[in-house]
Amino acid sequence: MTLLARRSAVAAFLAFAFAYFFSALLRAVTATLAPTLTAEFDLNARDLGLLAGGYFLGFAATQLPLGTWLDRHGPKKVINGFLLLAVAGCIAFALATSFSGLLAARVLCGVGVSACLMAPLTGFRRWLTPAAQLRANSWMLMTGSLGMLASTLPVQWLVPLVGWRPLFWGLAALIVLSIALIAWSVPGWHGGQAPGEPAPPASYRQVWAHPYFRRMAPIGSVCFGGMVAMQTLWAGPWMVRVSGYPPLEAATGLFIINAAMLCTFLSWGLVMPWLTRKGISATRLIAWGTPLSFVVLALIIVAGPRAGAVAWALFCVSSTFLSLAQPAVAMAFPPSLAGRALSAYNLAIFIGIFVVQWGIGLLVDAFGAIGWSEPASFRGAMAVFLAAGLLSYGWFLRAADNSSP
Repeated sequence: MTLLARRSAVAAFLAFAFAYFFSALLRAVTATLAPTLTAEFDLNARDLGLLAGGYFLGFAATQLPLGTWLDRHGPKKVINGFLLLAVAGCIAFALATSFSGLLAARVLCGVGVSACLMAPLTGFRRWLTPAAQLRANSWMLMTGSLGMLASTLPVQWLVPLVGWRPLFWGLAALIVLSIALIAWSVPGWHGGQAPGEPAPPASYRQVWAHPYFRRMAPIGSVCFGGMVAMQTLWAGPWMVRVSGYPPLEAATGLFIINAAMLCTFLSWGLVMPWLTRKGISATRLIAWGTPLSFVVLALIIVAGPRAGAVAWALFCVSSTFLSLAQPAVAMAFPPSLAGRALSAYNLAIFIGIFVVQWGIGLLVDAFGAIGWSEPASFRGAMAVFLAAGLLSYGWFLRAADNSSP
């Protein structure tokens, strides 16, 4: 490992965080622009769902090759190469004249920002101490929450003033600025492995077979991926269709949820070095904290229409214990394998997001088809999600004796 001096580490973190802010903004901005795009391109609900999912399709498609490239070439070269594609995606979105053009641009944006979290975490594995890695991970996620906040009310205020096409031209210019900041502030990668380390394997086999990875992947996919699915999709429809919120109040509720997440990740970054010095590991915190999210979700299901924005904010906040798993997975491997390990784990999370987002919708429709009311259908779907989370937590506990750390 080659630890960075404090000043260099801060500069690298800020450059990466600037790019990750726009990654998160691009992820969520279609929700805010949905009415505008629907009116201009005559989109239906299926088109909107596909357009939002295009980002995740492009993002997920790159994760496995991304890990290999990060280990070989380092964060600076890889993220800046990908961000050039994000610039092209934003320009293409601004110029699109059809739904197919929007979708292609959206997929390209997803590909372009797919390294914005994995690249810094790969670098932090080599450049920072374990306690500092946990802090940096939490504060990167805090930056993502800030980007998601920016995609809501600020974009809603800005679009009537400048239009949505100039907004994407502006995003392209700001991503170019982030490329320059990374090129200036982030250290180079001197070879694909640290001195004295064994050569990395030619495939992901060593990652898939590692006991700690196999212990963490199911709970990360179902519980953390499920939390993101709720935060980015299903919390909003619940507030409208179950709790009876008008659309503007539901949008405000989503703002509250994202603000709560921002504050939570800030707090994790402040307390994790202290907890690490006390010998309290990320794995132990996950074991202690994850059941809180199950309790909150069960209360939401029981409360039904009485559960609104505050309840969903509590669920998302109580699920953030699992955010500690990303640096923990990286630290279970040598630095030369960190990119592969992080990308494989991130792929598991994104598979979980997709499955939970789609699965909840399928279950709501299925329960409605047999005569359940819409609120009852939502509650039934959430009960199935809760059962899946409990099963993944059971696997996490059962695998404890055969994994590390």
